[in-house]
Formats: sequence, structure tokens, C-alpha cells
Amino acid sequence: MTARIGLVALARGTFDLGAAADTAAALRATLAAAGHDVVDPVDLAEDGDAAAAAALALAVADAASPLDAVLVLEATFTDGTLPSTAVAPLRTDLPVVLWGAPEPRTGARLRMNALCGINLAAYRLRHEGRDVRAVYADPAGPDAAARLAAALTGPSDAPARPAPPAPPAPTAEDRVRAGAVRARLSGLTVGQVGDQPDGFDPCVADPADLAALGVGLDRVELSAMFDRAAAADAAALAPLRAVVDARGADALDPVGVEATLRLHVALRGLADDRGWSAVATRCWPECFAEAGGAACAAQGMLADDDLPATCEADVLGAVTAVALGAAAGRTAFVADLVDAAPDGTVAFWHCGLAAPSLAHPDEPVGVTVHPNRRAPLLHEFRLRPGRVTIARFGHTGGRLRLALGGGEILDAPRPYTGTSMVVRPDTPADDLVATVMAEGLDHHYGVVHGDVRGVMAALAEELGIPVLPL
Repeated sequence: MTARIGLVALARGTFDLGAAADTAAALRATLAAAGHDVVDPVDLAEDGDAAAAAALALAVADAASPLDAVLVLEATFTDGTLPSTAVAPLRTDLPVVLWGAPEPRTGARLRMNALCGINLAAYRLRHEGRDVRAVYADPAGPDAAARLAAALTGPSDAPARPAPPAPPAPTAEDRVRAGAVRARLSGLTVGQVGDQPDGFDPCVADPADLAALGVGLDRVELSAMFDRAAAADAAALAPLRAVVDARGADALDPVGVEATLRLHVALRGLADDRGWSAVATRCWPECFAEAGGAACAAQGMLADDDLPATCEADVLGAVTAVALGAAAGRTAFVADLVDAAPDGTVAFWHCGLAAPSLAHPDEPVGVTVHPNRRAPLLHEFRLRPGRVTIARFGHTGGRLRLALGGGEILDAPRPYTGTSMVVRPDTPADDLVATVMAEGLDHHYGVVHGDVRGVMAALAEELGIPVLPL
């Protein structure tokens, strides 16, 4: 089957634009070989103006001869504004096919982060009422044309997938522990530092959702953190510097390292003074541009101090981390889902945010610079192996719900720089990705060691919110 397809390739300059161009070229070659009639107005749209111009060209083409679908290639991760802009003037009944390409788990920089990109795009576009389909595949692979054809045909004609396994029925002990978790959430205050970056819609918490969870929110401006960071004294910084120098920070830019430690002291002080039990920080670009360092290691050290902390001002991510930590009695990690491989495994990653206590016991905790911003300080390690619970409180499908699943962290090499892990989920990797895209799930997932699915399911029952099995 051939189709008339509008194509918009998107990329962000902080990722690998060379890899993005290669991905776009491969997809264009696949479309040409399949005989599709392609309207392709831009090589790579890297900003809103370019995406808007491409969208206008597609709208004109559609008016002249109707398109069958628009194909949005996330050649690298972008925030949700670019894919939204790329389809904004088009008919709402026009199917939107999101395409992301896998990248090798080299242990080096995550160059594209395309799976997280289409995850975030699906969230935004579904909330806008769009008919979203998704393909996560190598555009030069032997099945690329068939995968696109299936997406064009539509979800109703796609092969049926088995339902994800339901979480275990809560035991009496699970229900007791769930009551303790609910008590932990009741009256808890999350400190929000600054606002969510544009296009990071899942990070914005609905007040009604927080009320349903019993959680309060206390927002401060970024300046409150920056002012405290500037005022941090040497006595507070010295012991922190000794810890990170022992991990290798003495080989990195000392100005950036100190800036990160100052951010840690500032966040700790704000939490203590304002009664925060978790922190959600707008970490970029201002922490790099105005404070001179990364918030990643600063927040990871907070998590080891029983103060869960999330990037991108992700409030419900912070609440999820508190709940998982309380359920398991361990520190949780909030991360992006960044890859799904043919061997059935997935990779979770975040720049360098995980608490050092989560590191694999056979390897030392390292430090590094941010993969895109090239500034310190991030932790770098693979997480220790073992059974984990994967969960996320999110506002999807028009209401608050809990996505819940499980898996096993494998004793595998670190897939990418920063803090990351390879997981064999209970659901096959392709099916897990299909659920994420079909449901338009949030792009951050909480992970904690231990199987506490029964506790979390019982908590959802107490809260009166549905569970979406992963």
C-alpha cells in the first residue's frame, strides 16, 4: 500500500545532529523505496519557527491533495512543543505517526534519545486529541517499510498484543504497608523550584491530582536556589568536595564542580527551612547558564539523604519516588525509558541523577560532565542488579492513574553515560513500548529495588485511582 505522507524531521542541537541527519536520510530512503508520495518541506527542523514553516507547507499540500498521514520523525529528543507545532495547522482527523530510531548501547553518550522523544510527543499529541501511532525501529532495517505500513493502516487493524500482566492481588500485609505509604503521602510537601521547561507537559502537576494524593506543593523561584547557592560557605562545601573528589571530581572543571555542590547546599537548606519531603527542580538551562553547574549530582546526593529529587520540575515524578521509596524501604530512581532492544530488554537512563547508593557494588561510583551541556557534575554508574518495581503516578486518559509493572535489572554493562540500567521487564520490550505510546504515558518512570507491586496496587485502591499494568 502506498500513501501520500507529509514528513517533518525534528531534532535538537544539543544532541548529535550528525546522527539525526543519518536517521532522516535512512527514513527518506525507505519511504522512496516503498513508493510513497512524500511531501518533505524541511531537512531538519530544530526550532519552533522551522517546525511551523514545515507545518504550513504541509497544510497547503494537504489542501491541494489530501494527505493520508503526517510522519513526525524525532531524529533526536525534542520537547513536546516541536511535534505539536509541526502538526498544529493540520486536520485533526489526520493520523500522526511518530518515528524514533534505536541507538546502540555503547556505554558512551546517549546521542539521540529518540524513544523518550516520541514518548513525550505522544503524551502531548494525545492530550491535544490527535490520532497518534508510533514506530520505534531502525528506518534502514529490513522491517521498516512493514512497520510503517502497519502504523498507516491504524491501531484497529494492528496485530493484537497480549495484555500486560496485571500486578499481583494485594495481600493483607500489602494493604497494611499501603496504609503506611498513604500516611507518608498525606500532608507531604513537594518543593518545586522554578517552572517546568516548555514542552515537558507531564512534569506539570494538576492541583486536583495532588489533592487526591494528599500532597501539598510549595513553589519558589529559581532565584531562591541561586541566591542560597551563592551564599553557601566553605564549611558546608568542604565535606561534599571531599566526597566527590574521591570519585574523580578533582579531574573536572573545579568551577563547575563547586557550582553543583553549591546547588546541593541550597536545595538542602530550602528543604529544611520550608519543610519539603521531596524536590522537583527546573534543572536546565538555567543551572548551567546562570549557576555554572549541573543539578544532577546535587539532587542525587539529596536522594541519598532521604529527600527524593527530580529533574525538569517533575512534581508527580517526585511523588512517585516518595511512594516507591516508602513501599520498598529503599531509595527510588526516576528516569527516562530510552531504548528497547530485540533481546526483550529496555534501558532506563537519566543524565546522572541517581543516588550513589544505587550503584553496582562491584564498580566504583564515577563522575562526569553532562553529555549535552559538557559541564559538571554528574554521577556515573550502572545500577545494581535485582528485582525492581516500575511505577508512575500520571494524569493520562483524563484522570490520575498509576502505571505499574516490574522487571529485573540485569548485571549488564552500563548502556550509556550517566546513571543507567538494563532491565528485562515482565512485559516483552516491544509490548511495553506499545503500551507507553498507545496510552500516551508520562516520559519519566520511577524504579525501586524490590517487588512492591502489591503494595502499590493496594495504595491505588485506597486512593480510588485506576492501575494501568505495564
